[in-house]
Amino acid sequence: MKIALFSDIHANLPALEAFFADLDSREIDAVYCLGDLVGYNIWPNEVINEIKRRKIPTITGNYDFGIGRNIDECGCAYKTDLEKEMGKVSISYTNGVVRDAERAYLRRVPA
Repeated sequence: MKIALFSDIHANLPALEAFFADLDSREIDAVYCLGDLVGYNIWPNEVINEIKRRKIPTITGNYDFGIGRNIDECGCAYKTDLEKEMGKVSISYTNGVVRDAERAYLRRVPA
């Protein structure tokens, strides 16, 4: 049995599409997502909807948890002040663009 695991897409739709193109060329029996669908990139809704469309079992990542609850904290371990400031920009942007239906999906994803 071949199982594919992936995580940390972080709203990067082109990367997700490339992953699926490769995955679809293989004989995989099961696919699971280990979370962090959103954050840092500009396609959070599209990434969430592709995971939903493919019915991929998913667990929540720390970023998914924060965005699902519309809080300004992702639980990220930033090491520098610059990383912290950029992280604030990212979570603010993501909270601003994630739609209600996608946010509700993130809240339903199990821990």
